[in-house]
Amino acid sequence: MNYSESLSLSEELSRLVFFPETENVYRILKDVPEVVLKARGNQLELNGNPEKIDLIKKILLLLAREIEKKRLKSSAEAKNICKRCLNDSGDCEPFELVPDEVVIVSDRGSAVVPKTRNQWTYLTSIKENIVTLAKGPAGTGKTYLSVAMAVKALRAKEVSRLILSRPVIEAGESLGFLPGDIKEKVDPYFKPLYDCLQEFIGLSKFEHALKQGKIEITPLAYMRGRTFNNAFVVLDEAQNTTLMQMKMFLTRIGFGTKVVITGDHTQIDLPSPRDSSLHHLEKILSGIPSVNSVSLTSDDVIRHSVVKDIIEAFDTYSET
Repeated sequence: MNYSESLSLSEELSRLVFFPETENVYRILKDVPEVVLKARGNQLELNGNPEKIDLIKKILLLLAREIEKKRLKSSAEAKNICKRCLNDSGDCEPFELVPDEVVIVSDRGSAVVPKTRNQWTYLTSIKENIVTLAKGPAGTGKTYLSVAMAVKALRAKEVSRLILSRPVIEAGESLGFLPGDIKEKVDPYFKPLYDCLQEFIGLSKFEHALKQGKIEITPLAYMRGRTFNNAFVVLDEAQNTTLMQMKMFLTRIGFGTKVVITGDHTQIDLPSPRDSSLHHLEKILSGIPSVNSVSLTSDDVIRHSVVKDIIEAFDTYSET
């Protein structure tokens, strides 16, 4: 039995649904089977299967809530929400489960919150465990969310400093031939971390925190012989560490310290990919209290929708 309903969209929601004209939310919703959509100004007319219409209404309600909470940064994020709701799992519930204490506010005043269930699990793991291992492809928020949580912990004075590290792997260009001192040589490798920190705390506060020692960005090789107390430590690009390097890093943990390790097994730059600690770490650490592993997938990609398609294409190719 067909069912008809007319919805009146707010001005902000209308702009999000109908613009930009190419690949917008409206085009995605028009592809929902068994439903015919017609737009008349801010009005959206739906005719067809009642269950499908109810699903579209849930999507629009979720988008409206995200707009109200100022959590939508782009039309790409809106389209990702639509696709998440329309996939096989039908995950279209609003993230009201996310407690206020895991919401981070950037320097520009925008809220940073998980956009998928796996991201919510990731932030919850960071909050509840001493060590969290996050594995997943590019664009899933592994680094971004870990740095956000680190900044939040520093603001709340849960820790006294942030330590962000990654292995410096020479991929195609030797450090010895790059100009400048050692800091200038490794800075290009840490640009993603700089970008995250500057977004959350602003450039001037970031530079001030570096001078004060509240934020430290250092190559993994410089970790040996140190102990980190009352710190939030993020090890990025962990797929480029060996087991011995990972053991060295993990044994730096002191009292009052929280650690997040991020990595992507498809981006190993080691001469022998089999040497990557990421292949073994989850098994080694399983069963240890306060240590947890979280897996993110292409469904958690929050960049342009084409990034998810590219990741899935590469995964399919590697399996053939």
